[in-house]
Amino acid sequence: MDAKVEHTPHPFDAATRVDFDDGSWRGATSDDYHAFVGQFGGATAATLLRALMQQPERAGDPLAFTVNFCAPISTGSFELTPRLIKATRSTQHWGIELSQGDAGVEVFATAVFAQRRETWTHRPAEMPKTATYEEAPVYERGAVAASWIRQFEFRFVENEPNFGDGPLPEPASPHTKAWIGHAVPRTLDLLSLSAIADAFFARIFHVRGELLPIGTVSMTTYFHVDAADLAAEPITAVLGVADANVFHKSFSDQTGELWSPSGRLLATTHQITYFKA
Repeated sequence: MDAKVEHTPHPFDAATRVDFDDGSWRGATSDDYHAFVGQFGGATAATLLRALMQQPERAGDPLAFTVNFCAPISTGSFELTPRLIKATRSTQHWGIELSQGDAGVEVFATAVFAQRRETWTHRPAEMPKTATYEEAPVYERGAVAASWIRQFEFRFVENEPNFGDGPLPEPASPHTKAWIGHAVPRTLDLLSLSAIADAFFARIFHVRGELLPIGTVSMTTYFHVDAADLAAEPITAVLGVADANVFHKSFSDQTGELWSPSGRLLATTHQITYFKA
């Protein structure tokens, strides 16, 4: 008799695992994805999205996904409360809350799922000219010590961060380009995209040239492909293009684009971030 082969889950899948137990959906934080305060928001977002995608009533793939971070998540388990708000012939609108004991709701999200159908297609957006993944050097993480950073591979092709020399005398550009994938190679799916959408370093780090207290308040990701599109073009890294428009009175925005190596725009993301400077 052949010995049973046990497969160790990818760190990302282990960190974003959800289970239905005793009438409740539950998950837990992962030390691998710890940020400066609480868990990395991209891992939390992917966990919420995974829970929604496992709902029996779910139809279609995520189209728009907004996550609001009310408070840092404490280390340990948490409860997830998903709810189908409204369904039409083409879309479903879902809500989900993450709570921990007496702390109450710490994160809540809304998601629109859509059943895409073959139709007229036009893609006017063009991928920026840049070095290929193979040409770009792997970023040495240096002063950025949060554990979640080690779960991704970054290959900057424009405006690589340089921390540790103190604040810059003048603000630098918030614009960056970097190839981003899981540190342990993994074919990217919609859950990966939802996490990588938050994997850009905070724009203020680039602008100021130093690490400062920051936290994502709200993040929305728009998916421009479905699961079938990704399966037809398996990839392990995307080109992430990030920028910002305003830093003012403790808050700043961030915009991002995720491109496939072939030049297809997979997702766009927008967030508002708190900073202390």
